[in-house]
Amino acid sequence: MDHVGRKPYLVAGAVTDLDDKQAKDIPGGVVLDMDGKPCTSFTAWAAQTKEQFKQAEGNSSGSQRPDCPPDVDVLGRSSWTVLHSIAASYPERPSPAQQSDILSFVALFSRLYPCWICAEDFQAYQRRRAPRATSRHDFGTWLCDAHNEVNRKLGKPEFDCFKWEQRWRTGWTDGRCD
Repeated sequence: MDHVGRKPYLVAGAVTDLDDKQAKDIPGGVVLDMDGKPCTSFTAWAAQTKEQFKQAEGNSSGSQRPDCPPDVDVLGRSSWTVLHSIAASYPERPSPAQQSDILSFVALFSRLYPCWICAEDFQAYQRRRAPRATSRHDFGTWLCDAHNEVNRKLGKPEFDCFKWEQRWRTGWTDGRCD
């Protein structure tokens, strides 16, 4: 992606537009945000390993105070909840205007997302696999596939996209959501 007009950043020891002195002052693996400060969202994301995820699964909801700004994990979970809920309420036969609206929303969401590296990743995903908005099923499945790509990158388990409507719209067939 073109970074014209953005401040330099460092990713895992690779320098972009920084002179040697600036690069020596920044520890390897640190990502600078667009304002030149360490990007805590990316740092938290990059530091999370498969083992840490397994440990955090049981108590992740209680790991951060609710009155503090969200870290990348809280932000991600909340964002996926909103996106999947939107997919669940999306019409089965959307009008051309509704299709245009959802495509615009997804594009804007990926440009405004607070974690810049996550935002760029979601934009790249959309370039590789354009959002499908012709029906609730198509949009929900596309979104589930996008979420699974992120899960793979984070070492998290994938979700069975054949079951996305049960998870986000109708509830499980075993009645546990009734």
